[in-house]
Amino acid sequence: MEKGALLLAGGAPGCRAALPNSRIMVHQPSGGAQGMASDIAIQAEEILQLRHRLNRLFAKHTNKDLSVIENAMDRDKFMDAEGAIAFGLIDAILARRPKELEVKVP
Repeated sequence: MEKGALLLAGGAPGCRAALPNSRIMVHQPSGGAQGMASDIAIQAEEILQLRHRLNRLFAKHTNKDLSVIENAMDRDKFMDAEGAIAFGLIDAILARRPKELEVKVP
């Protein structure tokens, strides 16, 4: 699971932004399981539950149908800043630093 994309999507509406050359990736959670078959089954069930929970969160924060999110998360999905706006992860592309954050260099 791409934690950065979830944090970005969950930001305050209207304040979620990326830089023009940003690349954002979303995908389903992954993990490695080892041990006895019963332990592997437990870990697999946990990952499936995590995937469903994360998909619901992305659907909530992007205003997309759950089926759209599930399809997008099936494999790695890379987006540029424009794609992230279309997907609902961000609201704006920052072309330059806001004046109040500019650093004055002598």
